[in-house]
Amino acid sequence: MSDCCSVKSCELEKLARVKDQRRALVTVLLINAGMFVAEFAAGLVSGSAALMADSVDMAGDAFVYALSLYALSRGERWKAGAATAKGVFILIFGLAVVVQMIARISSGLPPEGGIMLVFGGLALAANLICLRILWRFRAQDVNMSSTFECSRNDVIANVGVLIAAGLVSVLHSPWPDIVMAGLIAAVFLRSAIRILRAAVPQLRAKAV
Repeated sequence: MSDCCSVKSCELEKLARVKDQRRALVTVLLINAGMFVAEFAAGLVSGSAALMADSVDMAGDAFVYALSLYALSRGERWKAGAATAKGVFILIFGLAVVVQMIARISSGLPPEGGIMLVFGGLALAANLICLRILWRFRAQDVNMSSTFECSRNDVIANVGVLIAAGLVSVLHSPWPDIVMAGLIAAVFLRSAIRILRAAVPQLRAKAV
C-alpha cells in the first residue's frame, strides 16, 4: 500500500512539474513574440544591426519555446532532439547576424541611438522577466536547460544593444553597433556549440 502511494505521489509530482513548465513556456513564448514585432520595427526605423539582430533572436526564441512545449510531455529522446534543433537554430542565427553586420559595414550610416536605447531597454526588461520565470527550471533536463540558455543569451544581447546605443549617440558612428552585433553573434555561436555538445550525444544514445 505504501509503495503504491509512493508511486502515485511521484507521478503526481511529475505531472505538476510538466504543468508548471508548460505555463512558463507559454508565458515566455508570448513575451518574445510580442517583443519581436516591436523591436524588429524599431530596428528597421533606426537602422541598427544590433537591434534587428536582437529582434530576430526574439522570433527565434518564440520558435524555441514552441519546440520546448512540443517536447515537454514526450520522452528523453524527443527532449534531446528538441535541444539539438535549438542548437542548430541558434547556430544559424549567429551566422545570420554576421551577414547582417557585414551589410551594415557596407552602408556606413550610423543608426538612431535614441530608438536603440528605448527599445533595447524594453527588450531587456522583457527578457529579465523571461529569465526569472525560467530560473527554477534551468537544471531539470536538457530541454529546459537549453531553453534557459536561450533566455540568458537574450539578456546578454540586450545589455550589448544598450551599450552600443550609448556609444552611437556619443560618437555618431556606426561602429559601436557593428561591433556589438559581432559580439552578439559570437555569444550565440558559442552557446550553439555548447547546446549541441550536450544534446547530440544524448540523442544518439536514445536512438540506439
